[in-house]
Amino acid sequence: MTHSALTPTTAEEMRDVLAYAAAEELPVEILGQGSKRALGRPVQAAHVLDLSRLSGVEVYEPAELVLTAKAGTPMAEIEALVAGAGQELSFEPMDFGPLLGEAAGKGTLGGLIGANLAGPRRIKAGAARDHILGLDAVSGRGEIFRSGGRVVKNVTGYDLPRALTGAYGTLAVSTLITLKVNPRAETSASLALNGLSDAAAVAAMCAAMGSSAEVSAAAHLPEGICQRLGVAGEDRPGPVTLLRLEGFGPSVEYRFANLARRLAEFGPAERIGDAASKALWQAVRDVIPFAGSRNPVWRVSVPPASGAELMQRLRSMMPVEGFYDWSGGLLWLQMLDGEVHDVPLRAAIADHGGGHATLIRASAATRAAVPVFQPQPAPLAALSRRLKAQFDPKGILNPGRMVADA
Repeated sequence: MTHSALTPTTAEEMRDVLAYAAAEELPVEILGQGSKRALGRPVQAAHVLDLSRLSGVEVYEPAELVLTAKAGTPMAEIEALVAGAGQELSFEPMDFGPLLGEAAGKGTLGGLIGANLAGPRRIKAGAARDHILGLDAVSGRGEIFRSGGRVVKNVTGYDLPRALTGAYGTLAVSTLITLKVNPRAETSASLALNGLSDAAAVAAMCAAMGSSAEVSAAAHLPEGICQRLGVAGEDRPGPVTLLRLEGFGPSVEYRFANLARRLAEFGPAERIGDAASKALWQAVRDVIPFAGSRNPVWRVSVPPASGAELMQRLRSMMPVEGFYDWSGGLLWLQMLDGEVHDVPLRAAIADHGGGHATLIRASAATRAAVPVFQPQPAPLAALSRRLKAQFDPKGILNPGRMVADA
């Protein structure tokens, strides 16, 4: 076997390739279009398993709200198809391309599942794993698995979609994925509150999420961030807090008025119309303010109530800028001095209610030296090792992607 790319076109070909790789103990790096290749630790493998030819939508039944596609299918193709039928993927998967220096629109369905992607609507709709109806995959043993059907003895009892989603291709290689889709909202609007401090913004977002307004996204952009979203007419220099409402036109108008009254103590509410609102949320989703730079970027998940205090502490410790999504539960941070600051960052997170920090953008050398993903507690790490031993005992799938020597 040479070091050229392996390009299976069917699940059976994938099975044969991985069975051979396991027998020969040949590690492989799994790629779709490579849009997230710089996400995670550098893979320690000379061979590439290229899924680009394992592509195509097999079944799309808009009336049944179901879509089945092969893992190498571009997300741009899937999203265009469902949009044409007035539908969407409710979890609003982000596109990592611009943030990682790649072109937009290169991500694939398999990559989405591997990284468990979700955008601003996650606070209402959940993540990718919550929308998987079925999944076929090939393990590092060279065995085909089908969720919801017959599985081999080694993995009986596992919820395959949940085990594989977010595993970054280290347990098995997805081949066919079935997702639920939903009707797209008729219209949307965003309520903007200007000039709030981080703490006041988090309080406003939490109040909005606790209201009857059915807010589908809540973000706070500190001073200077909104200007870099690149949305015409929305280059606000000061802090802005955004709350998205979606649905039928009259419903959106009614809920907007009620929410504006509910949040009156935080200042006057400004309405952002459908087109500008969609553009703003896409830019927030794809972390556009930090695209085009090489500075390290972190994705930090924390309890919303502790996010503002954490950000204040980090600003006192290091040159950092950031903004909030998921009603304050998700912080995107950019280190302005080019250093990753992993140790003080994770220590500060532990001191402020706990959470998870993932290094999203850094050089390959840095990602090889620094724990990219939040180190797991010992019991959870032991469970991860057992899963790896069951699915990929020879360690041939994306070795080192998540943890060194695994």
